[in-house]
Amino acid sequence: MSAGTDLTIAVPRGALFIDTVALLERLGLDVRELRSNERKLVFEDIGVITTRPSDVPKYVAAGAADVGITGKDNLLEQAPQRPAGAREVYELLDLGYGRCTMVLASKAGADPAAEALRRLGVMRVATKYPRIAAGHFGARGVPVEIIELSGSVELAPVTGLADCIVDLVETGRTLAENGLVVVETITESTGRFVVNRASYQLKAAAVGEIVKALGAALDGED
Repeated sequence: MSAGTDLTIAVPRGALFIDTVALLERLGLDVRELRSNERKLVFEDIGVITTRPSDVPKYVAAGAADVGITGKDNLLEQAPQRPAGAREVYELLDLGYGRCTMVLASKAGADPAAEALRRLGVMRVATKYPRIAAGHFGARGVPVEIIELSGSVELAPVTGLADCIVDLVETGRTLAENGLVVVETITESTGRFVVNRASYQLKAAAVGEIVKALGAALDGED
């Protein structure tokens, strides 16, 4: 892949950004401005747009970008909310970087979530991932009250807002610093390469080229 490809790629800002840019550089793209300009969103010369990881699937699904890179957590969280007949994205590659774990965590010591379930018949779960949390407990038949937060969910059990949390963790350090422990691992998340359904068909050659190049670049890391 090189500058001049007819694909537009959505690149995630945040935790996946550095590894994603390094990967694009190995594909032959000139990423110097992408690295140096944090405010610019569109890099037309290399066919890149930048956005939040959670927004990448939306841009790709809508056709604003042909392909993109986002975390598996975002794909899992957004999948259930697509209405019937809506455009989806195809997940083509597990890129292997940005590895995190989705966990259920609560305060150390006697499990307050289990105690709440015993006494009240329901657990209060704070999370930034309400659909993943609801699906996890629903599959087990555990009644829960989902409290959706956008900030630091670790605060919820400490202040009594919730009995436990469902959150994405990398090292677990923030949990430990707030007196929380992992009760259960729900799933793992890594960076994923996704493609718009129409682009997958109409730009099959270009998509095939970048998938092949990504595979070669990732194999070169081993």
